[in-house]
Amino acid sequence: MTRRSTDHETIEAEIDRIQSLGLDDLRMLWRTTLRSSPPPAFTKDLMARFICWHIQEQALGRLDPETSKILDILAEGERPGADRPRRLRSGTVLVREYQGERHTVTVVPGGYVWRDATYASLSAIACNITGTAWNGPRFFGLRASGNCPEVIEGEPAESHAGIATDGRLHRSSVSPPRTKVRR
Repeated sequence: MTRRSTDHETIEAEIDRIQSLGLDDLRMLWRTTLRSSPPPAFTKDLMARFICWHIQEQALGRLDPETSKILDILAEGERPGADRPRRLRSGTVLVREYQGERHTVTVVPGGYVWRDATYASLSAIACNITGTAWNGPRFFGLRASGNCPEVIEGEPAESHAGIATDGRLHRSSVSPPRTKVRR
């Protein structure tokens, strides 16, 4: 194991050997390979997988940052390259003022409720409000469009324009779109 080889058969043989080790042997291998103690919560299987990953990384090299980012996006269940909307929890209330009228949309498990009707998408609601085709998340200020609305967690919807999704406060001098969200 101490020598680094790009020979795939050698790597596979080492992986098979590691997977057959007992818990104490894995802990000892962890200490010698990674020069630290394994996390106490790691199971035998997780320790073996991590050590095998480390061996492959040493022999074959790390993933480039772009590939890592794509894999992270896929692990979150989203499509790479998409303008990813924020994940809104059920009960989140979006408030958008359009042409002097306030529109309130509530996120529910099956979609979005606006004016006592449930819609599958924010785009359908935005289209009904404006009478034209709109990107719903953009209309409600959930996607970047050159201006970033405020993001305020736990504030009443009437007091701030913005979206409360991540618990951080983001201030912007740009006001449109006037969107308010409360959970």
